[in-house]
Amino acid sequence: MDPYITTIVCVIALLAVFAISIVHENHKQKKTTLKKIRRVYGNVPEQEYETGDIERISHYFRRKNSQGFVIDDITWNDLDMDRLYMMVNQTMSSPGEDVLYSMMRTPLMSKEELKARDDLVEFFATHEEERTQTQLMVSKVGKTRIGSLSDTVFALTNAPLLKPALHVVMLVVILSSLVLIPFNPLLGFALFFLLSISNVIIYYASKDYKLTEIYLDCISSLLRMLATADEMETVNWPETKKQMDAIRDGKKVFASLRKKAVFITGKNSGSGDFLQAILDYVRIVFHVDILAFNSVLRDVQGKSDKIMQLIDNIGELDAAISIASFRELLVLKCKPEFEEYDGSAISLEVEDLYHPLITEAVANSITATGGTLVTGSNASGKSTFLKNVAINSILAQTIYTCTCSYYCAPLLKVMTSMALRDDLSGGESYFIVEIKSLKRILDESKKKEPLLCIIDEVLRGTNTIERIAASSRILRELTGNWMLSFAATHDIELSYILEGIFHNYHFEEEVKDNEVTFSYMIQNGRATTRNAIKLLDVLGYDKKVVDAARNAAEEFERTGVWKTAKGE
Repeated sequence: MDPYITTIVCVIALLAVFAISIVHENHKQKKTTLKKIRRVYGNVPEQEYETGDIERISHYFRRKNSQGFVIDDITWNDLDMDRLYMMVNQTMSSPGEDVLYSMMRTPLMSKEELKARDDLVEFFATHEEERTQTQLMVSKVGKTRIGSLSDTVFALTNAPLLKPALHVVMLVVILSSLVLIPFNPLLGFALFFLLSISNVIIYYASKDYKLTEIYLDCISSLLRMLATADEMETVNWPETKKQMDAIRDGKKVFASLRKKAVFITGKNSGSGDFLQAILDYVRIVFHVDILAFNSVLRDVQGKSDKIMQLIDNIGELDAAISIASFRELLVLKCKPEFEEYDGSAISLEVEDLYHPLITEAVANSITATGGTLVTGSNASGKSTFLKNVAINSILAQTIYTCTCSYYCAPLLKVMTSMALRDDLSGGESYFIVEIKSLKRILDESKKKEPLLCIIDEVLRGTNTIERIAASSRILRELTGNWMLSFAATHDIELSYILEGIFHNYHFEEEVKDNEVTFSYMIQNGRATTRNAIKLLDVLGYDKKVVDAARNAAEEFERTGVWKTAKGE
């Protein structure tokens, strides 16, 4: 057989084998993804997070620059909302996890917008085939290795242009070797093989490769989004029309880019496309990605708004499915009811409220109007209850889902001052950090818009006299028809000073058989137990010390004056 024909047949055979293996791998990958989709829906998320992952995901939210109210960093951290986000996050793509995080930090102040979001979530919850199809599509976008996909927008905006002279020369040389093949196949292929090796070495050794690697990955992420947008063109579900129209509009401006970027795949493209798999090798040998880089970059820069539009809408679909999955996970849930604020005193009513991050959590119910003061000992449940009230108010206005059997309140802003600590980097003491945290709530309250504020141990960073004097007046300021104020305290004195202004509730414990047991059930009235002193006795303190402490406490309750310890 003619050597030329033999060579061609061998090449075709190798390409056929390669194509079959790629098709097989694509089919296998689709089956794996489908299995995962069905396995994780309605169950605890399997995703593992590394240090810095949540911070990178938050970049999209921070760049959105919402003009309305958002959950600030203090409140988000107080409530351990990163952990709750991880519990909700079942997204399949970077746009999905970016948008979901942003949703959970941006409470909606419109019942119509909340209802529209819930309609989308319910559509996916009740339409398994459409839900699975959407997840398969968005999974092809994948999760970028650089954090928030929005980072790619700004990375490309600032990317430098290249000087590709060397790569042009190498392309001309290797193409010249192909001219020999029809005349001398063996020599032509041998020369082509040697030049290919040289080009691969030069490719990886060049500064241009190292400089553009991250940007090629960004472009690859954009191309995967555009490919997903193409698939979504075939979708015609009325419930997703708003998002699909926005996706179609967003991708139009990238028509020229996609023609020029046909050879640019970057690493980890995950497209599953046979042509792209072949071009992964072509780009390394012919340097076509570096050569096309400048032209492609010019087509991307200046279109940040359209890239964000694609992220917004692809992400919204993915996030909606994640919310539907979270709802399936909950043993008890409800959709919130919202009352209109008419200027009269606002209230919040919840039944069977439980904390979503606590296993076998105890449920509590309360109807609160105005101020609520919660007393009780350490570990009795005060802080957990207060956090749960705030968490559910946020969930109500973000994912339209509450972890209770009934929730009713107006649309609220939510602010907390709870899990504070010294600011070592800023050189500020705990007390300074605390009073700054409280002041931001006081400033927000002056707007006279419905506000839920949660404060744990007001001014714990100072002495007893000043703490009680200042905290009672600060809490007094946090009252008004537009305010729902919750505060937890160990200072029983506050329950008397604020009598008639704040409603008293408490959590209690029982010391029995040398063990402390907590009911974690909220009770009406102020705390009356003296178990802190009783625990001294349980732990073997001298009886004289225990009795003296008990007598001093009883006398103070009776007279309002502390008895001197001298002579005891």
